[in-house]
Amino acid sequence: MSGDELLSNHLQELRRGTVVLACLLILRQPNYGYALLEDLDRNGFAVDANTLYPLLRRLEKQGLLVSDWNTDEARPRKFYRTSPEGDAMAGALTRDWDSLDQAFRALKGQQS
Repeated sequence: MSGDELLSNHLQELRRGTVVLACLLILRQPNYGYALLEDLDRNGFAVDANTLYPLLRRLEKQGLLVSDWNTDEARPRKFYRTSPEGDAMAGALTRDWDSLDQAFRALKGQQS
């Protein structure tokens, strides 16, 4: 495996959990899949549709998201939003992220 492939694999692994947290935070305001893809990309979370839609279904099955169909327009769209359980999870994950960020910064500071 080349160095670029190795880096790519590790970056993908590192970002996997961050996309879950980003979705829970963004979906505090209801949104549908394609618009969520755009929001994620605009905020620096490049995600493929083939990754996002199964993730949304999994988070919904876990009770972290709820969904409703909007049939008011010509094309029905499934809107997702963070459930109260998902909001609590986002809070816990954010606190852990902040703690890890401080720990990494402390490690980085030791290297200077």
